[in-house]
Amino acid sequence: MGEILTCTWAPTVLSGPQLLGQGQRGSRRLIPEASGDGLRASMVEPVLQAEALGIDCLLVAQRWWGTGAEIEGSSYDCLAMTAYYAALTRRIRLITAVHPGFFLPAPIAKWGASLDRLSGGRWAINVTTGWHEAEFGMYGADLLEHDERYARSREFIEVLRGAWSQDALNYAGRFYRVSNLRLEPRPVSPALEVWQGGQSAVACEMASTHSDWMFLNGGPPQKIRAIIDEVRARAARAGRRVRFALYSIPLCRQTDAEAERDLAAMLDKVDGEMIERRNARTGGARGMWTSPHDRLTQLDTNEGFASRLIGSPETILTRMLQFHELGVDCFHLTLHDQLFNREVLPRLRSAAP
Repeated sequence: MGEILTCTWAPTVLSGPQLLGQGQRGSRRLIPEASGDGLRASMVEPVLQAEALGIDCLLVAQRWWGTGAEIEGSSYDCLAMTAYYAALTRRIRLITAVHPGFFLPAPIAKWGASLDRLSGGRWAINVTTGWHEAEFGMYGADLLEHDERYARSREFIEVLRGAWSQDALNYAGRFYRVSNLRLEPRPVSPALEVWQGGQSAVACEMASTHSDWMFLNGGPPQKIRAIIDEVRARAARAGRRVRFALYSIPLCRQTDAEAERDLAAMLDKVDGEMIERRNARTGGARGMWTSPHDRLTQLDTNEGFASRLIGSPETILTRMLQFHELGVDCFHLTLHDQLFNREVLPRLRSAAP
C-alpha cells in the first residue's frame, strides 16, 4: 500500500469559527493583531514544529475573506505566505491553494516555477474551484455556476501542466488563452503535482482526469471508501492514478472512555443557530456536509471530527491504518492535540505495511 504521508494547515487564518459557543458570538482568534516580528513569530513557530514532527506537507489556504464566525476568518495571502515559508523551511512540501477566477494560470505557472526553484522542488498546487460565493464578488472574480467553475479549473490545470512540460505552450480554451508561453527559468521538478478538493460528482470527474491528489473532507470509512472507489474506477478508465488525503482532527486521550466524555462535552456546546448560518454561507459547496444526522460534522467546517480519530493512541492508530487500507495515503491533520503528536505520529509511518 505504500507509505503514509501527513499534512497540516499553514497558520495563516486570522480566526477560527465559533461553532461551540452556546449562543456566544465572535470567533476564536488564531493569529494576534500584530505586525513585524510579533506577527511573524505566531506564524513561524507552528510551521517549524510541524517540520520537526516529520509532517510531510504544509497546505497554505486561500481564504481572502471570512466571517470568523460561521466559517474561518480571512487569511494572509496564499502566495506571499508560501514564499515566506519556503524561505524558513528545509524539508516540508508546500502546497498552495489557488482559486481559478482570482488568478490567471500563466502568471501562476511563472510564480510556481520560481517557487519550485527557490524551494528545491518542494512546491505543489491545490486547485480550489471555490465555494465561498461572497468572496468572488469582493475580489472581482467571475462567479460561475458550480459545474462551470470546475470546467474553468480543468483548463487552469491544463495551462499549468502545459507550461510545466513544454518549452513553449499555445492554448486556446473557453476560459484561458496563451500564446507561445515560455517559463524561464524552467522549474526543477519534472512534473507539476496537482491537488484538489471537492466531493461532488463533477469534482470526482476532474480528479480522475486532471489531478494527482484529492483532499477529502472527514467522514466514516463507508463514505470515504465510496468516494475513493468511484474516483479510482474513473481514473483507471483514463489510464491514471489518483491518491487521497483525508481531513481528520484528532481527539486523543489516555483511554477511549476519556475521549468519548470530552467529545460529548463538545457536542453539548454546539450552537445550532450558528450551524444554520454556516450551512447558508457554504451553499456553494456541493457534496460537503451531506450527513446532517452525523453530529460530528457540526464541530468544524471541514468535518474533521467525522473521521473519528477519537480515543486512545492505540484506537486512533488502528483507525488510521484502516483508512490507509481503503486507499488514504495522506492524513490532513490539525496538530493541537499534544498526546496525538507524541504517541501516534511517531508510530504512524512505521506501522504502515
